[in-house]
Amino acid sequence: MTILEETFTLANGVKIQKVGLGTWQSEPNDAYKATKFALENGYFHIDTAYVYGNQVEIGQGLKDSGVARDKIFITSKIPAEWKSYDESIKAIDESLEQLGVDYIDLMLIHAPRPWSEMHQRPIGERYYDENAEMWRALEDAYESGKLRAIGVSNFDVDDLKYLAQKARIQPMVNQIIYHIGNTNAEVLDYCQKHDILVEGYSPIATGRLLGNERVQEIADKYGKSIPQICIRYLLEKDILPLPKSVHENYIVQNAAVDFVIDAVDMAYLDSL
Repeated sequence: MTILEETFTLANGVKIQKVGLGTWQSEPNDAYKATKFALENGYFHIDTAYVYGNQVEIGQGLKDSGVARDKIFITSKIPAEWKSYDESIKAIDESLEQLGVDYIDLMLIHAPRPWSEMHQRPIGERYYDENAEMWRALEDAYESGKLRAIGVSNFDVDDLKYLAQKARIQPMVNQIIYHIGNTNAEVLDYCQKHDILVEGYSPIATGRLLGNERVQEIADKYGKSIPQICIRYLLEKDILPLPKSVHENYIVQNAAVDFVIDAVDMAYLDSL
């Protein structure tokens, strides 16, 4: 069994493949080709979002790949700016339509605050109650069978704690940025203690780790590329990596991570 066939098990028992294809910033036609190629070459897990603007093309890629729908795991996300129950239901229903599927495997709240406010320091409005309304929409869609699993993205511990007080179903996933040199021990610890799977997007730091001499030393030791080390680094922490590429050779290489980084080297990478 390859890493593409291995799975994590979510709190509700649903299995999710350990490596997914990210499609953030993938132009629609590129997203179509990357999705189709990835599925034809062993991937089963595709991650997209309403605001990426590529769900129609990804849906076509799903169909044209010839892979059975029940073998594929699809993630989408409700826009961070849409903070009401009704808007959230709209995002779910329109995503189903755009993807051309009867159900979505995992739907997330894309961020706890509108993107324009996500990097404000100090943090302004927290939108706790609005997120609870979005969550209620996810719970209802989950219970109606439109969604197989539900979760959040970019949520801090405070956001998660407030939602836990309001939720009748606890989040199964928190998708956050996570890569060598940018880790979040507090969120990871909270999630793993509460049976929330952490997914890591931008595992190669949107390319900024390419050429890093210290990571290259580790890559050379294992006979791997820097992206492969970055992706494996997350897997060693039981984090699900979502490497994004539209290049066929990189899509294949990003899945060749069936190796182990030893504890000493993990500690070194943690220190960077």
